[in-house]
Amino acid sequence: MEITVDPVGLTPPYEQVRSQIEALIRGGELARGTRLPTVRQLSLDLGLAVNTIARAYKELEAEELVETRGRNGTFVLAFRSQTNDAATHTAAAQLAAAAHEAGMSLAEATEILNRAW
Repeated sequence: MEITVDPVGLTPPYEQVRSQIEALIRGGELARGTRLPTVRQLSLDLGLAVNTIARAYKELEAEELVETRGRNGTFVLAFRSQTNDAATHTAAAQLAAAAHEAGMSLAEATEILNRAW
């Protein structure tokens, strides 16, 4: 698992770590059941505070992408087909409703999604 952090970037380091791990999971590069490095080990590898990595892991856990099993470590829960979940469909429905309410065409709403992507 290769993760890099830009210490002078606009995105906070914990979010950089979280988003890269999420991308590895959603992209299928981290399979279900894969054990992630310990918080301490990843903090040493990246030169970040332990709390920074702990926050990234905690947010991934809140998204149900990983699970911490106490002293046994943190493991990938989701696999690629599971990441197309209800939250994504709900967000898409909300975008569609808001765009419709604003009188936008499908093309205009799609352009908004493309820019956000």
